[in-house]
Amino acid sequence: MSKIADQTVVIIGGSSGIGLRVAELAAQAGARLIIAGRNPARLAAASSRLKALGADVDSHQLDAHDHAALATWFNALPDFHHLVSMVGDVMGGGFLQAEMAEIRRVMESKFFTNVRIGQLAASKLNQGGSMVFTSGTGGRAQHACASYVGNLGINALVQGLAAELAPQARVNAVSPTWTLTPFWRDMPAAQLTQIKTRFEHDIPLQRLASIDELASAYLFLLQNDFITGQHIAVDGGIMLGH
Repeated sequence: MSKIADQTVVIIGGSSGIGLRVAELAAQAGARLIIAGRNPARLAAASSRLKALGADVDSHQLDAHDHAALATWFNALPDFHHLVSMVGDVMGGGFLQAEMAEIRRVMESKFFTNVRIGQLAASKLNQGGSMVFTSGTGGRAQHACASYVGNLGINALVQGLAAELAPQARVNAVSPTWTLTPFWRDMPAAQLTQIKTRFEHDIPLQRLASIDELASAYLFLLQNDFITGQHIAVDGGIMLGH
């Protein structure tokens, strides 16, 4: 396992939830941090929290879905060792129920924005660096059509980039199933409880993952120099029963 102490880790979506916890764990391991997020209040709070932990952190307000702004941002970044992308909107509903505009929105967010992130990050990665994207697991196309296709796209992106960037850099993904995180902060409480109960029933381990269980998978992939082109499902075995 390589060490990330004194290495720079860029986290897009590092201002809350899993991304923020990845940032905290990376800081504890001695990494320098560059975090980006859309919401200025959450970004400021995350930066203050990380600095209170003694982290060396730069924070940037960024909407990664604005590809022109994304390119400008990457061009201004120094070279770095690792990149983590938490980017990717989600949706429910099958192909017959979903509006085309919603399918396109989620695919643009989940797949095309991460393709662009990969393209832009590739020229900034130091030798021996890595990228870790976020796909997902636990659903089927008839239940969450664009999210499902987007996750397949991320996994294909990881394989392609891993082959193209080897041996200079590694590329992997973490695939969580549904997890109770701040991502769902705007969902009505009753709906949130209903989804939580369903997943606790469907997951063979009979519980949801903790944020630490998910975040630690990202740190593992950042530090293991012999894993590339893979996606690790942190899902409690939910696909075993599908």
